[in-house]
Amino acid sequence: MADEKTPVLPVTASATLDKLAAEDSRRHGKRVFKKKTSADDGSISQQIVLPVALTLVILGTVLLLPYLLEVRRALAVAGTISLYSQRYKPHFSNAALKDILLKTPSNDSVAEWLRYYTAGPHLAGQNYSQAAWTRDRWAEWGAVSHITAYDLYLNRPVDHKVSLLRAKGEKEDGDDGDAGAITWEVAFEASLVEDVIEEDPTTGLKDSVPTFHGYSASGNVTGPVVYVNYGTYQDYADLEAANVSLKGAVVIARYGGILRGLKVKRAQELGAVGALLYSDPGDDGEATEANGYKPYPDGPARQPSSVQRGSVQFLSVGPGDPTTPGYPSKPGAPRGSPDQYIPSIPSIPISYVDALPILQALNGHGLRSKDLGKWWTRNEGLGHKGVEYNIGPTPADKVQVNLYNEQDYTTTPIWNVLGVFNGSVLPNEVVVVGNHRDAWIAGGAVDPNGASAILNEVVRAFGVAAAQGWRPLRTIVFASWDGEEYGLLGSTEWVEEYLPWLQQASLAYVNLDTGASGPDFASSAVPLLHDLVHQVTGEVLSPNQTVPGQTVRDTWSGKIAPLGSGSDYTAFLDYAGITSVDVRFSGGGDAAAAAASSGGDKYVTPVYHYHSNYDSYHWAEKYGDPGFAYHKTMAQILGLLTAHLATDLVVPFKASDYADALQTYVDKVRSQFEKHIAPEDDAATDAAVVYSDEAMAVIRGRKGGATADAANAALYTASTSSASSDDAEGQHQFRLALDRLDSAVSELAAVAKALDDKAERLRERVGKGDFGSASGSAPALVSASHDEADEAGEADGRLSQTLVFAPKWWRRLVRRVHRVWLAIQVAWVNRRYQFLERKFLYEGGLDERTWFKHVVFAPGSWTGYAGAVFPGLAESIDVGNWTNAVRWADIVEERLAAAAKGLH
Repeated sequence: MADEKTPVLPVTASATLDKLAAEDSRRHGKRVFKKKTSADDGSISQQIVLPVALTLVILGTVLLLPYLLEVRRALAVAGTISLYSQRYKPHFSNAALKDILLKTPSNDSVAEWLRYYTAGPHLAGQNYSQAAWTRDRWAEWGAVSHITAYDLYLNRPVDHKVSLLRAKGEKEDGDDGDAGAITWEVAFEASLVEDVIEEDPTTGLKDSVPTFHGYSASGNVTGPVVYVNYGTYQDYADLEAANVSLKGAVVIARYGGILRGLKVKRAQELGAVGALLYSDPGDDGEATEANGYKPYPDGPARQPSSVQRGSVQFLSVGPGDPTTPGYPSKPGAPRGSPDQYIPSIPSIPISYVDALPILQALNGHGLRSKDLGKWWTRNEGLGHKGVEYNIGPTPADKVQVNLYNEQDYTTTPIWNVLGVFNGSVLPNEVVVVGNHRDAWIAGGAVDPNGASAILNEVVRAFGVAAAQGWRPLRTIVFASWDGEEYGLLGSTEWVEEYLPWLQQASLAYVNLDTGASGPDFASSAVPLLHDLVHQVTGEVLSPNQTVPGQTVRDTWSGKIAPLGSGSDYTAFLDYAGITSVDVRFSGGGDAAAAAASSGGDKYVTPVYHYHSNYDSYHWAEKYGDPGFAYHKTMAQILGLLTAHLATDLVVPFKASDYADALQTYVDKVRSQFEKHIAPEDDAATDAAVVYSDEAMAVIRGRKGGATADAANAALYTASTSSASSDDAEGQHQFRLALDRLDSAVSELAAVAKALDDKAERLRERVGKGDFGSASGSAPALVSASHDEADEAGEADGRLSQTLVFAPKWWRRLVRRVHRVWLAIQVAWVNRRYQFLERKFLYEGGLDERTWFKHVVFAPGSWTGYAGAVFPGLAESIDVGNWTNAVRWADIVEERLAAAAKGLH
């Protein structure tokens, strides 16, 4: 076990390919023969031929150098495999590994780990004992484990207060000259605490975490109140169009739709002095008190005092420590101003019970929500409590709100835990599997510690296999991140520190944030991994056996969303260009109804209390996943995903899926462009909305999921009825640029198909060893060296026929050469899959948020959570900047060409 004070690069340096290949050479006693020559020093031909020959050799070497380096790497792989076959004779099959990964996870173990993690507060940078405990458990299970620390700029809550003030009357003229000044009385003071529930022990802990926002500003502000709906960019645009001013106001916004920090960011830009955020029960679906359901703990509805904590960092501008963007926050690191990344106005999260008097105080003041269109009147869940959803502002001389927020900012350590199973054949190819450990509350039973318990079960399962002699082909790094809740801190700092190594070694990153809050499987991933996710979910039985034998894949829609932000895959994909996937089980949907309803009873999805004290072990056990069956299933899925990535000899990617997705993305950008320049006739009467209803539903936070059109709605710009001549020329040039993108995608699609076809042929030849196959042997390239095994396990039947009458020594030699050649081809294919995602990185980064380097995927500028596709193009279209749109089309085209070249 490594000392936690000394961060260790998670790779076995002594097991490099070059060293193993050199050892292979020594074992086989390779000899170099020198050819004896004689030359006539006076020969004219020698004087001419030798310089010419030398020149040709040098020129040929220069021209062939890239190819030679590729072959050298492949030969190193082949040499390592050859050495491995002699050192290691795997004594159990890949089918046996799969059996271990499916049978080891248990419901009881999940419950045990979950009880431990949710027993006390574990805010980022607190509860070091949990990090040490996790490290020690992983070490017991066979992982080489250590803790690595970073010094992070964080805030801790000191005090806060929210008061509704009403004018008491006017003072008479006095000597102080303060004639007519208004005196105020406190009409209501928010409790800002969550109720203690006797049957839920974590809600009554004395050291529970107060309700606050990570990275919120300190301040004591007072102003009239304005209701801003969900606080999306478009909501604020609607207010501007209706001449509702936010200057000097305290805004109150509903949670939902977009990242909470962006709600505060736009309010700040428009002159607001503070922000209150609350959870409206109208967004809770069927399970509401208005529909007759009892609140938690007696029923599935929202506990009225529940408060959603969370970070208000501007995550779509850049994650990680806001004082060290782009480099790791180590002791002594230079620190800059965080102002670009965090708010300058105070904000406080409140319950809907505390929000009620403030919303009721708005009744009769200003416009009604219905006056601003259909996007303001959906899911209004407090109408039965006397809330009319007026916009305001409240009269400044009659009703105001005082918001007091005191935060203590300091630099403090956080602790990532890393556990490594070193690869035995390809140790410098790495699969990273991560989940964050920190939570806003003492519980965190769903977010994140249900996933932490699941990750423990996966590590334990691989430990069982390792104890029996199994080793992965590639290195597996398990990570328990700290500081995710504040702004993806632990994972981002780690990626920034080890970026050069990760970009050379990483094959994929697998993320698990919330393990199981219900029975519906969901995934977000880059297209390279879509096929693998479908494959793995078809290998795991669903706990829902209303149809006997059905798998998770059978109960799932099959839809995979683009990755946006809000979890630890962000730095891996958007900054390092590493193929990434996120998986989870959530509540609701057809699968939930099929799994939970019985005897004709109506099933209702229980409300998950996100970032609240009620995200507790008790809630998870009673409502989220009774019996923890879906937690166990997720451990099986995560284990198989990891095993395929770390053990399949031919990387389980599919480049054609990426090319198909890219064409879809180009088509959606073209559709967005056409809608922008030719909006619907009624657009001007509905706040000049130029997006489809479905798209706007997502951007405004009414629907789940993330369509490309909606996620791309990063900025709001109304389209004019007629374009200037410059606009017309710019639009014409952009149309031509989109046509070029079509051609670039077509070229990429052709080479992607060729690569996939080659990979499939290789899988057929070495498929006896691919993870998940029915074979009981190791891969053909690493099979035992006995002649009988060679003959029985020969992958190429034609080769066997050719060697039938050859001498035994010749058959041995040819088969060895054949295996080396096969290894070279496998290495050639795998390298192209591994580095495809990196080709989509643009070093200059996105406009005004240069930390994000990926030209295909990024969080939407004004959504934060939802994944935008071709963000540079989409955001240029939104603001009607055709010069910039063409510029980004050129950048994307160049990256597509680089990707196509990389697959040749």
